Amino acid sequence: MQDLQRYGAWRARVAQALERYRGWAQSAGLLDAAAQQRLARALARLGDDRLTVAFVAEFSRGKSELINALFFADYGRRIVPSSPGRTTMCPTELAWDPALPPCIRLLPIETRRAHRTTADYRDDAGAWTVLPLDLDAPARMTEAFLQVSLTRRADPAEAAGYGLYDGADADLAGAVGDDGLVEIPRWRHALINFPHPLLQQGLVIVDTPGLNAIGTEPELTLNLIPNAHAVLFVLAAETGVTKSDIEVWRTHVGAGPGPAAGRIVVLNKIDALWDELRSEADNDAAIARQRHDVARLLGVADAQVFPVSAQKALVGRINGDAALFEKSRVGLLEAALFGELVPARQAILRGQLRDDLAAARAAAESLLATRARDLVEQMQELQSLRGKNQGVIAHMMRRVELEKKEFDASLFKLQGTRAVFATLSNELYSLIGMDAMQRQADAVRAAMEAARFGTGTRAPVRAFFAEVRTSLALADAKTEEIRAMIETMARRFSAEHGLALALPAPLSLERYRREINAVEAIYLKRFGTATLLITSRAALLERFFDTIVSRVRHALREANADAEAWLQVLMAPLESRIRQHREQLRQRQASIQRIHDATDSLDQKIAAFDDARGALDGVRARLDELAGGVDTELRGAIDAASLETE
Repeated sequence: MQDLQRYGAWRARVAQALERYRGWAQSAGLLDAAAQQRLARALARLGDDRLTVAFVAEFSRGKSELINALFFADYGRRIVPSSPGRTTMCPTELAWDPALPPCIRLLPIETRRAHRTTADYRDDAGAWTVLPLDLDAPARMTEAFLQVSLTRRADPAEAAGYGLYDGADADLAGAVGDDGLVEIPRWRHALINFPHPLLQQGLVIVDTPGLNAIGTEPELTLNLIPNAHAVLFVLAAETGVTKSDIEVWRTHVGAGPGPAAGRIVVLNKIDALWDELRSEADNDAAIARQRHDVARLLGVADAQVFPVSAQKALVGRINGDAALFEKSRVGLLEAALFGELVPARQAILRGQLRDDLAAARAAAESLLATRARDLVEQMQELQSLRGKNQGVIAHMMRRVELEKKEFDASLFKLQGTRAVFATLSNELYSLIGMDAMQRQADAVRAAMEAARFGTGTRAPVRAFFAEVRTSLALADAKTEEIRAMIETMARRFSAEHGLALALPAPLSLERYRREINAVEAIYLKRFGTATLLITSRAALLERFFDTIVSRVRHALREANADAEAWLQVLMAPLESRIRQHREQLRQRQASIQRIHDATDSLDQKIAAFDDARGALDGVRARLDELAGGVDTELRGAIDAASLETE
């Protein structure tokens, strides 16, 4: 666990260095709008960085006990409910948000009626039931945590409306009790805000319900599990790999499109294989055989399977029994989990931040170079006035005035560019905006409803994905058209007025195309021929829109946000440089006028410009120093020594 704390300390040091750089560069006027936005996003990325670990298992595999052993043993008792049978009935996220008090937020199961995903409700405070957590009373805190295991009895029709019961499924026929009702979770989702040291460092724990519940919640199948940095797939040593285990491993875990940081198989409850009538070596051999069989069935290497006893690890930690904890082998799992996850995450974040700093540094250097060139030009102009008579100086004044008029005339062309820019921006929004997405969703719904058979819905869905991809391709072409227009204008100003202008950065929507492809792959897995044949039309539509369409809508919303942010700063460098050049012309005009009025001040003006050049060198040196400080912290290792300095 020290790895995660050191990682948090490293992030804090990088954020401090980056904030120092940003503050000083901003005070020196060296950040244009694009650089300001990029540095703000870099600091937000550091502050909001999360390491998500998801736990997936069938019930009675000891998943909740493993969470207790890994993260909550210091409390001297179980915090997450853990007992024989099903204890986690709804997806549960444990994290820390300092903006909120310690609490449990619970989303009622009835919200499924609205056909909205959990993500749609996250910012809707009124939808959640909030229970405070009393950190000074562990017993009451544990009682509050039990909310995630609560159920209620419901009519089969109501349960079917929530996607939790299907009367045509023979496996669910026995779920109806003598009272004619079925058991369903009381809550749809739980968010636990808990100030645990690891959670405060950015760890997010996702505890999922039993495997048979995973497919009913789009937030799990399309977001939380695929995008987790690590997924711990928990099995029981005495049962090995069941058919449902293999199905979920192949569908949701092992082949998921998530980060490469890992899918770890945990073979729990190895204490069931500790036979006191056998030697220690024989027990180890039995565990090794079970480990090898699990690895073979799941198609992974033996080293990816970690045999542990979560219960013995928890007991060992609470009672201070180091030998029992060692025998539980949980320490090996911890080392593998955080020893690989944290460095991989640090490398990704380090690369992103270096790109952000390099872009901001390049923008600042461009502004510094422009200022230096302006100073040199003005000094040369002033030096050329030495010994000149009033007529020559008056001629130079007229020349500067003419240059200023020509520049002002060029600004009218820029106004025309702004009008075209606004038109093209609206065209871009029309391609990937939410209105376009809603039209596509309405069209696929109508086509699916018109299909005579479930298998007939495949063609409309293929057309839906094709149309979304076409929209993204057209949006990419439109962003290139906008960028080319701004680049042409920048080159024209540069050629006509000798301005050094940074060319606009491109915007790529490629990652959203990949995301759409990944969502379509999930559709093909989850809506196979068997599902289309046996699922009712209403349930099929509900499931498709709650999962697939919802995720596509989320991807396009993010693409739209990226495009909006890009458009907001696209013209900023050009407009900033134009303002600077206009100010430089005004200063030149004023300087020559003053010299015209008092020629004896010429040497003083030249000396002042020379001093300004020296000050500019000092600005550049300070900026280099601060940027070097950020780079030093980025290169820093997350070792014990770095933690002790905090």
